[in-house]
Amino acid sequence: MSSSSTGLWASDDAYEKYMGRWSRRIAPHFLDWLSIPAKANWIDIGCGTGVLSSTILAKCTPSSVVGIDPSEAFVEAAKAQVSDSRFRCESGDGEALSFKDGEFSVAVSGLVLNFVGDKNKAVAEMKRVVSPGGSVALYVWDYAGHMQIMRHFFDTASELDDRAKEFDDGVKAPICRPGPLSHLFKEAGLADIEVQYLDIPAAFDNFDEYWMPFLGGTGSAPKYCTSLAPDAQARLREKLRSRVPTGPDGEILLAVRAWAIKARVTK
Repeated sequence: MSSSSTGLWASDDAYEKYMGRWSRRIAPHFLDWLSIPAKANWIDIGCGTGVLSSTILAKCTPSSVVGIDPSEAFVEAAKAQVSDSRFRCESGDGEALSFKDGEFSVAVSGLVLNFVGDKNKAVAEMKRVVSPGGSVALYVWDYAGHMQIMRHFFDTASELDDRAKEFDDGVKAPICRPGPLSHLFKEAGLADIEVQYLDIPAAFDNFDEYWMPFLGGTGSAPKYCTSLAPDAQARLREKLRSRVPTGPDGEILLAVRAWAIKARVTK
């Protein structure tokens, strides 16, 4: 949502392998829960490669969807991947949106709030660009709890190296819990606030399929992993291999949870 996150999410291909595929599967659950009537005009703030925007277009019969992201690489990827005349995407800062007050009926943001510098300002901007009676909603990974893809990684890494905690969103992103999310929306003056967990399974055929996305360098865990010397990375890989729950044929099944929040704009 802001330029501060662009270095972390520089490669759309690496993002897709690491987190994009799970983002693609959680988005429909978020939109089902949100339940917005047809013909609404949406803004997707921090749209990334267009995962949430494309799902809105497929499921919600919007009149239009505007995607905003600070990463030029993601903006170009979204333009290439979302071929719908109702969609446009542009570079922008979620903390200072270049749109008029009340220009949209829905403002959403998927899986990026914890990377925003000024979260109060970002939610205030979401509220500002939505007309009275419209909706503001977002969702974030449950980094400290049931986002097990990352939780296993960082719990293991932290046992080997205290520096891993500097990258761990379970430590660095306390906003990604129901209480702090609700407080943030209350501070913004939003009404009828609701919070809900969204769960999906994440299946891997074997450990290598689970491990390889951590070598892509895009995202907090891959950034940490690729910063390690080869011997330290090998120690982490083998300790993680022994820790992750594995089935009789080497398969791995993990839980993936996001927390979603929605509210109504009253004025």
